[in-house]
Amino acid sequence: MQTRVRKAIFPVGGLGTRFLPATKAMPKEMLPVVDKPLIQYALEEAQAAGIEEFVFVTGRGKGAIEDHFDRSFELEATLRERSKLAELEELLRWVPRAGTVAYTRQQEPMGLGHAVWCARHFVNDEPFAVLLADDLILSKQPCLKQMTEAYGRVGGNMVAVMDVAREHTKRYGILSVGKENGPLVEVKGLVEKPKPEAAPSTLAVIGRYIIQPQVFAHLDKKAIGAGGEIQLTDSLIPMIGQMPFHGYRFEGQRFDCGDKVGFFEANVAFALARPDMGPEVRRIVQNYAKG
Repeated sequence: MQTRVRKAIFPVGGLGTRFLPATKAMPKEMLPVVDKPLIQYALEEAQAAGIEEFVFVTGRGKGAIEDHFDRSFELEATLRERSKLAELEELLRWVPRAGTVAYTRQQEPMGLGHAVWCARHFVNDEPFAVLLADDLILSKQPCLKQMTEAYGRVGGNMVAVMDVAREHTKRYGILSVGKENGPLVEVKGLVEKPKPEAAPSTLAVIGRYIIQPQVFAHLDKKAIGAGGEIQLTDSLIPMIGQMPFHGYRFEGQRFDCGDKVGFFEANVAFALARPDMGPEVRRIVQNYAKG
């Protein structure tokens, strides 16, 4: 039986320069898709997968994230006084319980691997999940829940994967694949941001991981990889062959919310999926499409 995944790391230390000036004073993870910030979608996905402890790796200027996941007694009292009980219930539904959230600083922007390494003392000797808020997934069953259910059968390391256009392989970690079993793909190798002509496949890693704690022995070396950063995938590569390692083809549509067009598309898609606003949004979109 596999050790249950109870902890999740949320790397949120990035500067969000692609969304300036909106992110000059606001963390990019707090940008809203419809009426909910990106980071809340990620946390709720983790909650749905049974995660019990949440570790945010932050940076300077990220205090709004801490405030968002804290209780707001003045707001709660105002909602109660105004009999806005539905809004109050929704507000309290997703706020993590006291003692389940931790924050640590990534003092230098040294890459995803470094951000995960900064959370090592909170993880200790347990498997853990990593969720990147920029990768927003619209699905019937939350992506990480799909993965934890598969992990319960096979264990080891697991990464969410999707096929991308070959010319885009230079943006992702790309798998060298072995046997396939339904949505599970055996990982035989992993290359970070390869040139299209050198990519071993078009199966790309996106921002959901289940990782064994042995990865920290490799992250401790602080090896510099692609882009002059400490890459998480580089520390996963030495673990191939030492334990099961799978890519998971998740059900759902992924939106790259680190990109302006992807962020806009996510807003449209999530709004259309809402019963309370979908029909009206569809009418608006169709009106603009006529032009």
